[in-house]
Amino acid sequence: MLEGASGVFERGSRKAPEVDEEQVKDLHAKIGELAVANDFLARKLKPWTGK
Repeated sequence: MLEGASGVFERGSRKAPEVDEEQVKDLHAKIGELAVANDFLARKLKPWTGK
């Protein structure tokens, strides 16, 4: 943390953030799983919520 602290206050020298493509792929897959589960539960709970 201390090594990169000076970079926070420097102007004009922004580095592009490092992107871990594998992690992005895993996170997109997890988002898809959660969206499917959310949709499934919303449909199953509809009779009890009245919406």
